[in-house]
Amino acid sequence: MATTAAAAGKRKPVFVKVDQLKPGTAGHTLVAKVLSSKTVVQKGRAGAGGGPAARPTRIAECLIGDETGCILFTARNEQVDLLMPGNTVIIRNAKIDMFKGSMRLAVDKWGRIEVTEPASFNAKEDNNLSLVEYELVNVEG
Repeated sequence: MATTAAAAGKRKPVFVKVDQLKPGTAGHTLVAKVLSSKTVVQKGRAGAGGGPAARPTRIAECLIGDETGCILFTARNEQVDLLMPGNTVIIRNAKIDMFKGSMRLAVDKWGRIEVTEPASFNAKEDNNLSLVEYELVNVEG
């Protein structure tokens, strides 16, 4: 009986495909190929007098995808080094952020990114979920 209790305590992650991602959702685990990476912010806080505030901030928009589609991933700081074009990554506990009405995938301090073995699939680049614009609709109820 003890084995089932231990197994129930540690859930196996459910891997999702890119085309299953929806606005306002979180807790996603997926395997994706990094297709491209573009640095959008790179700033060092000069004159901050050292300490953690003096660390440079790096943000890159990385196009990642699997065989169902692709999405822009917002990589921050050391995540930028993992999301190099050509890498295959496992992204754990990712969430969907909305940016100007379109979806971005991101990982905060509760998630993890690991570089893994190269994937056997080809990313479907003609289904970019970040190009879909969503409109915020208030539902009266």
